[in-house]
Amino acid sequence: MAARRRRRMGRRAASAIGDCLETMGDSVDELRDSLRAIGHMNRRNVRLQISNIQTWVSAALTDDDTCMEELAGKAIDAEVRAVVRGHITRVTQLTRNALALINTLFTTAAAAADSP
Repeated sequence: MAARRRRRMGRRAASAIGDCLETMGDSVDELRDSLRAIGHMNRRNVRLQISNIQTWVSAALTDDDTCMEELAGKAIDAEVRAVVRGHITRVTQLTRNALALINTLFTTAAAAADSP
């Protein structure tokens, strides 16, 4: 019975971590889209371009939060959960920093677009 329970918990933990990895993969895709858009920015529709970038980076943050929530209620070893959460927290901090820089870019670009 105990061995069966361990296997079942192991499957649940593996499933939760797999779901989290998939969600983080989505986050990476959104950040790549953002970087690609930044690399191809032009003077036309600057506000729209930056708005799209903000949306993608914000979605990446949502994915990070979703991953943390997926881990919260699952039967995962505390040490494993702590390691995974530590990595996600670091990614979240970097993504928040990127969004802050993008918001500054938006403010600067909007001011430049509005000036004669």
